[in-house]
Amino acid sequence: MGRNIRKRRSSMATKAVAASAALALGGGGLIWANFYASAHESNSGQNSTKAATAAAQVATISCPDVGQKLTNVPNGAKQGVATELANLDKQITEAYTRLASTRQAQTNDASFVQNAITGPLKEKRAATIDRIRINIQRSGGQFNSSLSQLAACTTQAANTNAGQAGNGQQNNNNGQNNNGNQNNGGQNNGGQNNGGQQNNGNAGQAQNGQGGNGPVAADFVDITKAQANAQLGVGANGAAVNGNSGSRGTFTSSCGTNGNDNHNTDNVIVAPGVTNGAHHLHDYVGNQNNDAFASDQELAGAGTSCQNQGDKSSYFWPVLRVQDGSQDFDQNNDGGGKEGNVGKILQPAQAQIKFVGNKKGKVVAMPTALRIITGDAKAFVNGNANANVNWSCTGFENKVQLEAQYPICPQGSQVVRTTNFQSCWDGQNIDSANHRTHVAFAQADGTCANGFKAIPQLQVRLVYNVPAPKLQNGTVVQPYAVDSFPENLHKPITDHNDFINFFSTNLMNKMVNCINTGKKCK
Repeated sequence: MGRNIRKRRSSMATKAVAASAALALGGGGLIWANFYASAHESNSGQNSTKAATAAAQVATISCPDVGQKLTNVPNGAKQGVATELANLDKQITEAYTRLASTRQAQTNDASFVQNAITGPLKEKRAATIDRIRINIQRSGGQFNSSLSQLAACTTQAANTNAGQAGNGQQNNNNGQNNNGNQNNGGQNNGGQNNGGQQNNGNAGQAQNGQGGNGPVAADFVDITKAQANAQLGVGANGAAVNGNSGSRGTFTSSCGTNGNDNHNTDNVIVAPGVTNGAHHLHDYVGNQNNDAFASDQELAGAGTSCQNQGDKSSYFWPVLRVQDGSQDFDQNNDGGGKEGNVGKILQPAQAQIKFVGNKKGKVVAMPTALRIITGDAKAFVNGNANANVNWSCTGFENKVQLEAQYPICPQGSQVVRTTNFQSCWDGQNIDSANHRTHVAFAQADGTCANGFKAIPQLQVRLVYNVPAPKLQNGTVVQPYAVDSFPENLHKPITDHNDFINFFSTNLMNKMVNCINTGKKCK
């Protein structure tokens, strides 16, 4: 069976922070202090000043998300397409690494980024998208020719401040307030062609963060000063759950907090058969055999960390790290320090997994092997159309829910990540080409649009003991952040969660009965 990466402490754990920053991006960490110094010391004249200014404003690379646009992939083409989509992610990661390690060259030459990074990247992407076309057409499918227009990437500027409200108040719609668009998974599949010109700003201040690519001071807010915005009894996207006229029961599955350090950087949903398809590290609870190479048969026969052995479902999310200067076991690994994911991995103090009902009526059983991804790991550059993020602190969850910033919690309060999954299913498919359109969020009144069926809504609540970061002179000291694709700069908007259903038939039926009859079951 495939591999799981087990956490082991590095012998390099006592090395200096500067060394980890240099290693974080393959030896080319984003050392902005040196970049700015060289810009002033070694250049003269108007052209060099313009080049320095342009380089300073380039924080990351934004590429249209081809996978989000796929609507139909024949069975015979699925593995080939998944491999090529993973190649697109790898190409962006490599291009970002080059962007991060060539600041001096960008200072000296205003056309360097276009000529040496985004231009070659476009050519690689065009060839990869064409291979996707070939895979689909060889298997008898229809290729959407507009996908060929998604090869070009842009750079995202440092001064993009939209959506980064200073008081911590964020757009509470999460980009998904089109609850009528349930045929799009309740999460508008657009928003990928905006060149990354959105949301969570100050990306260019990447001198903050141990790995050199964030987070930055603007990514944090003192929750005691954030504007109250939470709505009691309202779930994700404004959709109420557990209404009095609907299915009011709950089912809780106790699956631990990944105390056995089951990690890997794969994603069997989005990139099956591809090692390091996520480019960041995941925590796994529940199914203990989940990696990129796990078949449904292997997942069904695996062990589980859940107390009820009838729940072999896989629950996984990006790890949370505190950037305290330490190096964890993956400091020199792909998906870890080599891609800017550095610092001490934090095990959740609590991982609460609960299924709830529907405001309007009864729920039906989920099919075996149903896959649901919620949120968007690339939301910083994709736009927030598919974002589904809720950050808060214990004692504040009924007052403040954040998406665009991480909370700084007061003493005695813990950081909380809460995710409410899509709860409407198309009644036929366990997955879809873009991994979204087979499920959807309920509308505000609890109904499922377009003939979708209400299923139990998974709610995952993760609680962490996090040392509170400090904001000093426009920088953040000892920040924490979720692992991310490196070009997404560890922004809080990129938090996401994944689920594959492997409840036994008997236990799933018990869950449905408990929810529909108003019971609280485990």
